[in-house]
Amino acid sequence: MFSLDAFRLDGKVAIVTGAGARNNSIGEAYAKGLAAAGASVVVADLDAGGAERIAQEIISAGGQAKGVRADITDPASVGAMAALARTAFGGVDILVNNAALMVDVKWAPPTRTPIEQWNHIMAVNVTGALICAQAVAPMMRERGGGKIINQVSAGAFPANSVYGVSKLALVGLTTALAAELGRDNVNVNAIAPGMTASDAGSSMTPDESPLAKFLSGVCALRARGQPDELVGALLLLCSPAGAWITGQVLHIDGGWVVRP
Repeated sequence: MFSLDAFRLDGKVAIVTGAGARNNSIGEAYAKGLAAAGASVVVADLDAGGAERIAQEIISAGGQAKGVRADITDPASVGAMAALARTAFGGVDILVNNAALMVDVKWAPPTRTPIEQWNHIMAVNVTGALICAQAVAPMMRERGGGKIINQVSAGAFPANSVYGVSKLALVGLTTALAAELGRDNVNVNAIAPGMTASDAGSSMTPDESPLAKFLSGVCALRARGQPDELVGALLLLCSPAGAWITGQVLHIDGGWVVRP
């Protein structure tokens, strides 16, 4: 019989990348949401101080957390992040690949994007997620399974920028990992947020921007959501409640992308 306890994460260990650099971020909401559900959380970010700040806020609220600087494009740095999770909490059960380049991306059509920028975006938004998955998959196998959640974007459906292409590539990585790791009891899924009221999202698409005005007219519900409104989907995909879900993309966007 189903129980709400199926959404609990007591005894689980989670890594959330990109969770400390900005205020009111999706990564922060994810880390705090996982901790509230009972998980011990490794808060990882290029900004070591920001990662430690979020970790301390989790601890102050009664949870368990460690902050760590991690460069997801560097296998050695990612390996150190995974090693910290093992040393501090015993291993890894959940990986949330949230870190990505978005605000710092110069938006231009692909033919006018310098190849150096293209390669940098792909290195962070796609290869970085793979490096993290490679680092934690052995620990998940040791622990009898795990959950990997990749952060994609409504901006990939359809992709009309290098950022969108990178997120669509991450969808492909999601399905490939789901097929590979399913026999190890590792679920791999993705969340595609729409326009959020995070500091980053609001700076890129202020309410008076053309995109925000357009989406306000076409979204089935409302164009902008709060970072916390993504946490329910995350908990479903990370918890026993979502044990039969893999290889999927959940669109949490107020009805921006409507797909069967």
